[in-house]
Amino acid sequence: MRTVLGKLIVMAGEGINEDYPVEIHEYLSTFENSIGAVDEMLKTMMSVSRNELLQKLDPLEQAKVDLVSAYTLNSMFWVYLATQGVNPKEHPVKQELERIRVYMNRVKEITDKKKAGKLDRGAASRFVKNALWEPKPKNAPKVANKGKSKN
Repeated sequence: MRTVLGKLIVMAGEGINEDYPVEIHEYLSTFENSIGAVDEMLKTMMSVSRNELLQKLDPLEQAKVDLVSAYTLNSMFWVYLATQGVNPKEHPVKQELERIRVYMNRVKEITDKKKAGKLDRGAASRFVKNALWEPKPKNAPKVANKGKSKN
């Protein structure tokens, strides 16, 4: 697909293709570059075996890799459906993407909880106790000003 798109873009630049309007040439160029970036990323991911990759990661990172992979594949299928004239909003892939998003949000919550600071309850209670104002008893002796006079 990439080579066909590239040929269309080159031919449009040369002015010999009438398959699409010249106004969308920039959009097609951007699209081709994006496909190239996805292609390079997939080659990088495929160069390492999944088991080898997952062995280097903790369980939370493994979950992130799995979720991103599933979301990416389903998103690509969404685009495929759209190119075939099928409305992906009415296809089960929409529910699958929503399900994956829910799990991604759960992983994000767990990650955020890990990053959040731990509360030292003892220190917090001492801080609050010392910060609260306590009125002096009515019959407490008055402390004289040291070295200061009102004159």
